[in-house]
Amino acid sequence: MNHHRSFSEKELMNDLIASEKQISSSYNIGITEASCSNLRQHLTNCLNNSHQIQYDIFDAMRQRGWYQVKKANSQDVESAKTRYNQEKTQLQ
Repeated sequence: MNHHRSFSEKELMNDLIASEKQISSSYNIGITEASCSNLRQHLTNCLNNSHQIQYDIFDAMRQRGWYQVKKANSQDVESAKTRYNQEKTQLQ
């Protein structure tokens, strides 16, 4: 007896966004390890495209109520900016 289970749209989109996150991670590693400027530029373009695809999937899921996010208040945003700017300054 063959049982074929088809995946729901939500399951497929969850898989897609997880895959795109993994792909982005791989591009990041490639960029940091590439010594050829042309390769670095190509991988950076691929990474940017991957980020856009991730956002498109995220936004479609959010619109369907499948990806809930907490809205950041302005104080939290400013606090994060300050913290990351301090870290950036310390690394320079």
